[in-house]
Amino acid sequence: MSISSASPLPSDAARLRVVMAGVCALILTVGLARFAYTPMLPVMREQAGLSYLAGGLLATFNYAGYIAGALVAALTRDLGRKFHYYRIGLVAAVLTTAAMGLTQDVTLWALLRFVSGMSSTAGLLLASGLVLDWLMRQGHRPQLGLHFTGMGLGIALSGLAAVAMGGRLRWDGQWLALGALGLAFFIPAWGWMPAPAATGQGAAGAAAAGAAPAPSRRWLGLMVAAYFCAGFGYVVSATFIVDIVGAMPLLAGQGALVWIVIGVAAIPSTLVWDRIAVAMGPIPALLLGYGLQIVSIVLPAVSGDPVWNLAGALLYGGTVIGVVSLTLTLAGRRFPANPAKAMARLTLSYGVAQIIAPAMAGYIATASGSYQGALLVAAAVMGVGMVLLAALQVLEQ
Repeated sequence: MSISSASPLPSDAARLRVVMAGVCALILTVGLARFAYTPMLPVMREQAGLSYLAGGLLATFNYAGYIAGALVAALTRDLGRKFHYYRIGLVAAVLTTAAMGLTQDVTLWALLRFVSGMSSTAGLLLASGLVLDWLMRQGHRPQLGLHFTGMGLGIALSGLAAVAMGGRLRWDGQWLALGALGLAFFIPAWGWMPAPAATGQGAAGAAAAGAAPAPSRRWLGLMVAAYFCAGFGYVVSATFIVDIVGAMPLLAGQGALVWIVIGVAAIPSTLVWDRIAVAMGPIPALLLGYGLQIVSIVLPAVSGDPVWNLAGALLYGGTVIGVVSLTLTLAGRRFPANPAKAMARLTLSYGVAQIIAPAMAGYIATASGSYQGALLVAAAVMGVGMVLLAALQVLEQ
C-alpha cells in the first residue's frame, strides 16, 4: 500500500522507514558482503589453505569491484535506473556471500569478491543517493548521519557472527550462514526503499541556483589526493586487522572481537564528527580524524599489548567512517551545482587506493612474515594526506 494524502504515514515514521532501508542496505552490502571477509580471513587461512598473498589479492579484487560499481553509479544519471541497480546489488550481495562457501577455487573466489565489491556500492552510493533524494523531495533535512551508522552496525554484526560461528561451523558453513543472515536485511532494504519520483533528478540541482562559485581545480586536486591517502590507510587495517590481532599471543583466536569493537565505535561516529566539523570547521576536523587514524594504524605495529590494540581499534572505528562522511559532505557543499561529479572523483580516488594497498600488504606480509611493514607504510601515506589537507587549509585562507 502506497503512502497517500488520505492515509499518510506520520512524517517521522515515514522518514525513519526510508532511512532504515538504507541502513539495512549498508549492513547487507557493506557489513556482510564486503567486510565479513575481514573476520573470515584467518579462518580461511587456517581451514581452507588461503595464503597471505592470495588473501591480499582477493581483497584487491573486492575493491576493484567497488571501483567498477562506483563508475556505474557515477555514470548513471537517471534515478529510476539507479533504483534498479540498487535492487540488483542487494540480490548480488546475498548470493555472492553465500557462494563463497561453495568453492575452494581461488579464481572463483576472486570473481565472487569482485561482484560483492560491486554490490557494496548499492548501499554506500546508490542507497545514499536514493535516501537523500527522498528526504529532499519530502522536505526533510538532507542529512545522512543516521544512514551511515549502517556501516558501523554491519561491521559489528559481521564480527559478532564470526564469534558466534567460531568452533561451531567450518569456514564454508560460516559463509553460507552469513548469506542466510543477509536475507534478514535484504527484505527491509528491498521493501522499504521507495522508488524515486518519475520526474526526479533529485532536488539538489535546483538548490545550486545562486550558489557560490565552485573551488578551483587545484582545490579539488588536493582533496582527491588527500582522500587517496585516506583510502590507503583505511583499507590495510580494514582488511587485515583481525588477522593481525588474532596472531598476538594474548589475543590468539580473538581477532573477531576487535572487529566488533571497531564496529561499535563506528556506529555513532558520523554523528559525532558532524558536530566536530561544526565546531572546528571541516578541514581541521579532517586533520584531526587523519591524525587519530594514524595512531590507530601504528598501535598494532608497535605494541603487542591487548589494551593498546583495543584502544587502536576504538580509534580506527571512531575515525574511518567519519572521514568518509566529512569528505563527501564537504565535496557536496563546495560543488553544489554538480556534487555527484565531485563525489565520484573522490570515490574513485579512494577506491584506487583500496586496490593498491591490499596487494602491497600481501606482498610485504609474504616477504616479512608479518603485517608490521604494511601498517607502517599505511601510516606514512596517511601522514602525506595530512600535509595535503594542511595545504588545502592554506588555500582556503
